[in-house]
Amino acid sequence: MGLNERFEKYIPMVESEIRAVFGDVPPELSEFYGMMEYHLGWRDRNLNPARGNSGKRVRPVILLTVAEAVGGDAQDALPGAAAVELLHNFSLIHDDIEDNSPTRRHRPTVWAVWGVPQAINTGDGMYSLAYRALLRLQGTGVPGDRILRAITRFNETCIELTEGQFLDMSFEERMYVTTEDYLRMVEGKTAALLSTSAFLGALLGGADDEVTARYATFGKQLGIAFQIEDDILGIWGDEEKTGKPAASDVLEKKKTLPIIFGLMKEFGDSDDKPLTRIFGKEKITPQEAKEAARILDEYGARAYANTLAAEAHQLAMTALENTGVRGEAQDDLRALAEKLLGRES
Repeated sequence: MGLNERFEKYIPMVESEIRAVFGDVPPELSEFYGMMEYHLGWRDRNLNPARGNSGKRVRPVILLTVAEAVGGDAQDALPGAAAVELLHNFSLIHDDIEDNSPTRRHRPTVWAVWGVPQAINTGDGMYSLAYRALLRLQGTGVPGDRILRAITRFNETCIELTEGQFLDMSFEERMYVTTEDYLRMVEGKTAALLSTSAFLGALLGGADDEVTARYATFGKQLGIAFQIEDDILGIWGDEEKTGKPAASDVLEKKKTLPIIFGLMKEFGDSDDKPLTRIFGKEKITPQEAKEAARILDEYGARAYANTLAAEAHQLAMTALENTGVRGEAQDDLRALAEKLLGRES
């Protein structure tokens, strides 16, 4: 089975499991769950059945592939895969509110259609469903002690996710942020769930503690590389492919890695600070955002970010190799990691 075949096999399985987690929906709650299904790409804004962009589903695919790589049954690990996908999407719904993002995946966000209060409630509901999904492990062949470890790790990840989001938002109030601050944030906001996806795959697949820890490192480093790639796309990505305006992260004054690098280049400098001046404005215009992107490129911010992404990617590949696992599923994990570096959307 190649990587594409694995996605084609696993994604319908994960979506079927998520639908099972939703269960039978009473008519009076059809809009509540319909908003979740809209976010997942299963419905349009009128809540009619649709086939929209559901996202990449990278996290559940990693989990199921790792489970298979270590000799486990992907079917037994399926509740864990549904849980990480639901948790990821809970965080996206709330991120869209906190970032005031009107679109995601080329469609209006949940809050943009139904308002902030209902979007918060929708995200909360999806968060709770993630735990319902995880508890469905009790109906599989996974031993009870491993289920308890899975729940414990999942809970810690929820805390790390919200810690990372707190740090990300707090950076907006500071002009200068260090690379160390940034990496601490990314380890929570992005890397934690990818790390846990790989961890759970190994745990639920029956791997020993050492192998499980190495897969967790693989996921963590892959998550760091993935986020840095996202940061690069947020400034220099093609808006037709990303679905976001050109230099969107500059427009929103986010403290992503290239921006942090650029602002730190001007820190303490008594000469003119063009980038600092732009980010000091209450509102950045599209033209100023393009100018900031040009300055960042001139400062070497894109090259720096590419270097750090490549380093994290190499650490991920080393951890994957150090698991000592061989086989087709392991090869597909390697291919997936390669595919995630150098993406365009």
